Amino acid sequence: MKSPFQVLLNVFPRPFLIKASLLLRPMLVLAYRGKAYKDPIDGKTFSKFLPYGYENQRSNVLSPSTLSLERHRLLWLYLQQTDFFTRPQKVLHFAPEQAFYKRFKNLKNLEYTTTDLNSPIADVKADICDLPFDTDSFDTIICNHVLEHIKDDAKAMKELYRVLKPKGMAILQIPQDINRATTFEDDSVVDPKERAKIFGQYDHLRIYGLDFFDKLKSIGFEVKAVDLTADMEDSEIEYYRLQKGEIIPVCFKPA
Repeated sequence: MKSPFQVLLNVFPRPFLIKASLLLRPMLVLAYRGKAYKDPIDGKTFSKFLPYGYENQRSNVLSPSTLSLERHRLLWLYLQQTDFFTRPQKVLHFAPEQAFYKRFKNLKNLEYTTTDLNSPIADVKADICDLPFDTDSFDTIICNHVLEHIKDDAKAMKELYRVLKPKGMAILQIPQDINRATTFEDDSVVDPKERAKIFGQYDHLRIYGLDFFDKLKSIGFEVKAVDLTADMEDSEIEYYRLQKGEIIPVCFKPA
C-alpha cells in the first residue's frame, strides 16, 4: 500500500507540490521534533525524517524542515569544505532545490542566478541544451538530478561546459548505480509505473553507471569523484541520514 507521500508525488505536478510544501513545513517540524537525527543544512534535529519516493519509497530520508534528501545534505557538507560560502563568485543553479534556494540567494558573496523550464522559483526559464548565457559566464554551476531527465544529455553537458568559466567548478549530481560499469537506458519501457520501478522515477530516462565520469571527461571536464562518506563514521552518516558511498561528481573546466 502506498503512503500518502507516494500518492501526492504521483498525483500532483511538481510545481504545485513545491508551493504546497511551504505551508506544510512548520507543521512537520513540530510533529517530528526530537534529537535522533540532524539536518546539517539548518542544524535542526528530529525524532525521524519522512519517507520519500515514487514507486520505490525510502524511509527516514526527507528532512521535515528543509525538505532535503540524502544528496542535498551530502552536498551541503561538501560545500562547507570549500570556499563556496565566502569567495565572491557568479553561480548558476539549475532546478533550484528549496533546501538551498533562499540560503544561496541570501549569501552576500554570490551573484546567484537560477534557471529551469518548469520551476516556479527559477529566475530564468531556459532549456539546458540551449542556454541564454554567454560563454565563460559562471564561476560555479550546480546542476543536480537534472541530466537524467534530458534526452540529449551530452548536448546539455556541452552547454554546461560552455557557460562555465575556465577554472570554474560544476557539481553535477545524478542518480547513479556505482555497481554498474555502463549507463542503462531502455526507451521501450513507456508505462510510467514500470519506468518508476526500473529507473526510480517515472520521468528518468536512464540510470547512470561509472561511465558517467568518462562522458564528462569526453566533453572536456576534469572530474573528481568525491566520496565524502568514506571519511565519516557510520554513526555520523546515520545521524545526518546520508547514503553511504554516494559520489559527488565535481567537475572543473581547465584554464
